[in-house]
Amino acid sequence: METLLLSGDDVRMSAPLSEVVTAVEASFAAFARGDAQMPAKSYIDLPAYNGDFRSMPASLSTPEWDAAGLKWINVHPDNPERFDLPTVVGTMIYSDPETGFPLAILDGKELTRLRTGAAAAVATDHLAVVDADSFGVVGAGVQSYTQLRAISQVRDIDEVVVADHDAERVAAFVAAFEDEFDAAGGSIAEAASCDVVSTVTPVESPIVPRDAVGPRTHINAIGADAAGKHELDDDILLDSRLVIDDYEQTTHSGEINVPWSQGLLDNDDIYGSVGEVVTGEKPGRTDGDGITVFDSTGLAVQDVAAAHVAYEHATEADVGYAFDFLGVA
Repeated sequence: METLLLSGDDVRMSAPLSEVVTAVEASFAAFARGDAQMPAKSYIDLPAYNGDFRSMPASLSTPEWDAAGLKWINVHPDNPERFDLPTVVGTMIYSDPETGFPLAILDGKELTRLRTGAAAAVATDHLAVVDADSFGVVGAGVQSYTQLRAISQVRDIDEVVVADHDAERVAAFVAAFEDEFDAAGGSIAEAASCDVVSTVTPVESPIVPRDAVGPRTHINAIGADAAGKHELDDDILLDSRLVIDDYEQTTHSGEINVPWSQGLLDNDDIYGSVGEVVTGEKPGRTDGDGITVFDSTGLAVQDVAAAHVAYEHATEADVGYAFDFLGVA
């Protein structure tokens, strides 16, 4: 039996975003039902190198498939300038839960990009107005592209507004999508007024003001993935129906972590988890809802779900490099 090695290009080729969205939704449901194991994300801080490692293991069972895996991922902001390497370099080990055999080793960076977009799409599908046709994105980095691609799987997006302080990145984003959408650069306020908004910046001081947000806007708060990060004005969180992915992670390192630590938010301000919404335990968008916010920190079950899609398609299409990792082939 061989282990499959999948590069970033292999993962991209083998994981159709529409199927990743479906698989990630199934992972949320499994987590909410108690059909998943996911220890809290652990961090290894490396202040001497201005970076950190994050370990994310999980297993889950859905009606159609079982899966397990571990993602080992880093954030080293100095990499591009000092070493000509990406800020994030991740590895995913995808294993057979019955035997423990390592079925595949996948590029974790590409997998993270796909599953993060898919998670926002799942939340958008359940929390945004049904007729949402405008999308705003704050931050024009790599994840902004996947946010639009994924969210356009669940809503008929026409107008797109991208806001970023880097004019070159805005121009590149607009050029990438100008043949598919009515895409243009704009201010943060213009992006925040759209029907659906994704914020994908690493800021530690809120940049999206309350008065800019539309009366029925759904926001995917993606950028905060470590303690101290915070993109949205506190009043947005206080005035919204707030949905999280995981209690421990969001209160520690999600969008709500700063106001939570300051006592501005507590349990009464959290409507529920996206898994509870997916399973129907709690209703999603209702006619009387105003602003909704999804606080996304990224769950290991999402990585395992995305790896499942990539592995299955790669195996069928003979993509990747198969090798005798354990010497048992």
